[in-house]
Amino acid sequence: MCNIEIVKVTKEQSKDVAKLIEELLIELGPSAEEDIKSTALHDITKDLLTTSKIWAFLAKKNNINIGLITLHECAAIYAGGVFGEISELYVQAEFRSLKVGELLLSAAIEYGKSRGWKRLEVGSPPSSESPRTFKFYEKQGFQCTGSRLRFLI
Repeated sequence: MCNIEIVKVTKEQSKDVAKLIEELLIELGPSAEEDIKSTALHDITKDLLTTSKIWAFLAKKNNINIGLITLHECAAIYAGGVFGEISELYVQAEFRSLKVGELLLSAAIEYGKSRGWKRLEVGSPPSSESPRTFKFYEKQGFQCTGSRLRFLI
């Protein structure tokens, strides 16, 4: 697929991860760009990678980072124990037609298998708000299980 390489991230690559997360957040909420840029994304990323709270994979083309997936582990009785969840999945716009997202998901699934996960979950905006994102996940075999709510502490 056009010389795209998927690599597991080390804590030394935390700046690369934080840069792509910043791009993702700005794309999702352009009006919050100033706030996003003032957030300590690199420090947060480095801490989470160092303490193995998250794992990440980068998509590279010609040694340039073009995409990212981050994962974390959860546990629930309904899920049969531990499982994985996609925290972030992002591919730079100009590379989205190259199936980079599929390659990143494949890496995540293989990593999940190595950890004994039986499932991988992801939060997605409703299909009415983001039909391309929703269809992408459905095409990859994800099934809609309902909406997610949050409470900020």
